[in-house]
Amino acid sequence: MSTITTKDGTEIFYKDWGPKDAQPIVFHHGWPLSADDWDNQMLYFLHQGFRVIAHDRRGHGRSSQTATGNELDTYAADVIELARALDLKNAVHIGHSTGGGEVAHYVARAEPGRVAKAVLIGAVPPIMVKSEKNPGGLPLEVFDGFREALAANRAQFYIEVPAGPFYGFNRPGAKVSQGLIDNWWRQGMMGGAKAHYDCIKAFSETDFTEDLKTIEVPVLVMHGSDDQIVPYADSAPLAVKLLKNGTLKTYEGLPHGMCTTHPEIVNPDLLAFIKG
Repeated sequence: MSTITTKDGTEIFYKDWGPKDAQPIVFHHGWPLSADDWDNQMLYFLHQGFRVIAHDRRGHGRSSQTATGNELDTYAADVIELARALDLKNAVHIGHSTGGGEVAHYVARAEPGRVAKAVLIGAVPPIMVKSEKNPGGLPLEVFDGFREALAANRAQFYIEVPAGPFYGFNRPGAKVSQGLIDNWWRQGMMGGAKAHYDCIKAFSETDFTEDLKTIEVPVLVMHGSDDQIVPYADSAPLAVKLLKNGTLKTYEGLPHGMCTTHPEIVNPDLLAFIKG
């Protein structure tokens, strides 16, 4: 297994496929998943001649099950260390859901020359939780419910999320894939309960407004209109307004996990943005 060890002793697992001199694409997974959530995209872009990289966030997948550091500052610091270790230059960073928050937080702090472009897919920025500043957000009680469900019976909770709202399998006429549900569960249960519990606060309460304002590189914001996890209206259109060089692409009727359910739609659009 390929890993790096961060300054605080955490082992971060990563995959690194393709020619080392090709342009790198770095994939950042959502909660509570792993690098495996990007299998389809990694194979697609590998065959397009890119170098493709995906890591398991600390506390997730095959990385160390950390008791501390399960918040965005440390997540971004881990990516800074990974980019240095792999000497990534002119990379495209693509993040889904919590991974989109990680991308925004990292790109705003990245060393010069490391990042060429970024993509936020069904991503949590600018901020998810409801407040006076963010009246369209989700009430804190929603995320308290996530924490309660995780603590009570994580294994069952990790069946209900993909079987229902994550992939839109709870919608009438949805084509349900048991394999996708099982694979989501497998990825989730590989990670640590403490890290996943802490990460709920990280993805719901972190305010990415200043990150988005800081980013100079082109950013593509992709979001499904039927996203039941990160509601469209409080995310993508607001994020694009804060970006200096942002483009919004809305996918009518597609769910939160659209990279997995509809890769034949998402992948060509990613390729066009990267090459454009």
